[in-house]
Amino acid sequence: MKGNFAAIALLVIGALALAVNLDLLELDLVQLLRKWWPLALIAIGAALFFTPGDKPGNTPGNKP
Repeated sequence: MKGNFAAIALLVIGALALAVNLDLLELDLVQLLRKWWPLALIAIGAALFFTPGDKPGNTPGNKP
């Protein structure tokens, strides 16, 4: 999930930046970021929460 989240975030940010540069969208990205930056923290936290972690019996010293 963590790798997919980063890839999707980069694709969306890149697509928005390209659309603004090509004058397809009229966005003030600075104003948008100033207002909605906490959403990035929430998204990162949710991605970390839903990323599968280590399993209880999977410690480096244990052999299966």
